[in-house]
Amino acid sequence: MATIAVLGTLDTKGDEHAFVAGLIRSRGHRTLVIDVGILEPARFDPDISRDDVASAAGVVLSEIVARRDRGEAVKVMAAGALVVVQELLRQGRIDGIISLGGGGGTAIGTAAMRSLPIGFPKVMVSTLASGNTAQYVGSKDIVMFPSIVDVAGLNRISREILTRAAGAVCGMVEIGSAPECGADNPVIVASMFGNTTDCVQVARAVLEAAGYEVLVFHATGVGGRTMESLVETGMVAGVLDVTTTEWADELVGGVLSAGPTRLESAARNGVPAIVAPGCLDMVNFMGPETIPDKFQARTFYAHNPQVTLMRTSPSECAELGRVIASKLNLSIGPVTVLLPLRGISVVSAAGQPFYDPEADHALFQSLKSALRPGIEVKEFDCGINDPVFAEACAAALLANIASGKAGGSRKGSHPWQT
Repeated sequence: MATIAVLGTLDTKGDEHAFVAGLIRSRGHRTLVIDVGILEPARFDPDISRDDVASAAGVVLSEIVARRDRGEAVKVMAAGALVVVQELLRQGRIDGIISLGGGGGTAIGTAAMRSLPIGFPKVMVSTLASGNTAQYVGSKDIVMFPSIVDVAGLNRISREILTRAAGAVCGMVEIGSAPECGADNPVIVASMFGNTTDCVQVARAVLEAAGYEVLVFHATGVGGRTMESLVETGMVAGVLDVTTTEWADELVGGVLSAGPTRLESAARNGVPAIVAPGCLDMVNFMGPETIPDKFQARTFYAHNPQVTLMRTSPSECAELGRVIASKLNLSIGPVTVLLPLRGISVVSAAGQPFYDPEADHALFQSLKSALRPGIEVKEFDCGINDPVFAEACAAALLANIASGKAGGSRKGSHPWQT
């Protein structure tokens, strides 16, 4: 029997949360109800009150209620809910979490869920689940369950949806953890794009043969952010960062940016790494109709009907070199830069649509000149997907791992704990 946290605004959506809690208990599980409502009385008694949640955020609830500022209330309850569920997890009191909500409820529920580890069952039934959910999911495995109708009463549609959602979270806790496979092997994380797949596959084989488990992340923005967050946990032995393309989107304005802190986790935490400029030749947009007018004269390549790539210019490449160097200069652990001089992606090799030696030269020279002393740079007269380059990346990472490691932990306590 597991315990599932049911978190929500029990004033406006109390009946719906009570319905879901009853379904969970009917499956033989316990519930731990957390109220994050604000204005009206809760429709049923929670296990953790809204006052407790606000207190966990360092706020007196009555003061928020008096101001009747909904935006402030959502912010406070999201912060408090995050603290509450983290502590419940630390105490071993919850095995899964489910929440139901519209805009405010989704913001609060997913803020709490994003604080929980990958693999912990998380289900968010939301009116926003069919749109862009990146800001709600972040880099975690939150299941966004479309509510279809508003979460505003029990009816023939909502009962069906809520029943399936309750079944989903129950199924997640009932199946337990995934079977261990190579659990004792140290972890290496790697960044990959379709245009660097061959490189990563060859390097991965070398690293796995050396006794490592390699987790590959697709460099689509959320992939880079997820990889960075995993590095911060201290469970990663090394970083094979051969696909730093997300920085091109961050700098130029593409759709796959991983944010301005990409490349900082390994550097700041001393995790051994190798870095290559994979796919910095491209900025990602969706269909051709989504490309801003200011870029219409640029060089494009249709990756597929939904993705259009734009070639980075020499000036953009020079700036990318400076940015990458500034991130690597933060490194307190061993890091090596590897440069494939004959193409940083499939489409920038000789004869391909993005072949531009001037842009590549600007990137390489800027990167090398901006790196601080002590960071080794290795150049190879081949493309990024050449097996020679891939094997060199793996060998350099193994050498860096052999010379340095990193890790860490966090603890905390709160007055509402039992």
